[in-house]
Amino acid sequence: MSPVVPDGVAAYGSEQHARMGFFTDTSVCIGCKACEVACKEWNRVPEDGLDFTAQSYDNTGALDANTWRHVAFIEQTKPVQVPGEADGDMRWLMSSDVCKHCTHAACLDVCPTGSLFRTEFGTVVVQEDICNGCGYCIPACPYGVIDQRKGDGRAWKCTLCYDRLSVGQEPACAKSCPTNSIQFGPLDELRERADARLARLHEAGVADARLYGRDPDDGVGGDGAFFLLLDEPEVYGLPPDPVVTTRDLPSMWKHVAAAAVTLVGGALAAFAAGRRI
Repeated sequence: MSPVVPDGVAAYGSEQHARMGFFTDTSVCIGCKACEVACKEWNRVPEDGLDFTAQSYDNTGALDANTWRHVAFIEQTKPVQVPGEADGDMRWLMSSDVCKHCTHAACLDVCPTGSLFRTEFGTVVVQEDICNGCGYCIPACPYGVIDQRKGDGRAWKCTLCYDRLSVGQEPACAKSCPTNSIQFGPLDELRERADARLARLHEAGVADARLYGRDPDDGVGGDGAFFLLLDEPEVYGLPPDPVVTTRDLPSMWKHVAAAAVTLVGGALAAFAAGRRI
């Protein structure tokens, strides 16, 4: 299966790099939150408090303008399937969520200022000095990733540490992950690695293991940040079948244009008929 080229990346010509991304293997995530801390420290993301959510140890709750990496803690009364883990009647599912850096990114389509742009690495970045706070990108994201910062109004999200990539360094979250749950590298290589990992888990009897966001033929053309999950996507708060929200815009504009032509034609015909009378 040939990879899908992200929208806008071809404009870089000879300056285009291999598409970089994340493969997050949730089966080895220990919920340490090192990625959350490293992301905040490197990107100077404001501290957003320690809220008691009554949902185990998940104090951040979801991705937002001040949480670019969110570690979910999901408690289940379900036997453990991961090889090497003790048998029991309950298990924890832990997963570090992040912006998916979609191949077909609706946030790029709706941004009126060019604040959101595709980098030469195939990632999607917000330029906060250009963002006018219109908020169009917020509902456009099929994953609910982008958010406006209170008291600021501008949109913020993961940049996949664009500044670090530009000097040959890996993103802070991947650098800090002690179990290699967050893996960074060329997307094609990560997909091969993920396929091999999934096959090993299936051979070991972990039938529920699956890849999410890996398929270039899905509704967003595949994600630049994809995951190995141990249950249905909905369990992790992820949409089961994400679709780029702007996919119907071209046809919608064609219908609008056709309707406008019909309306103008009707008005001109009525005017001409009135003149003859």
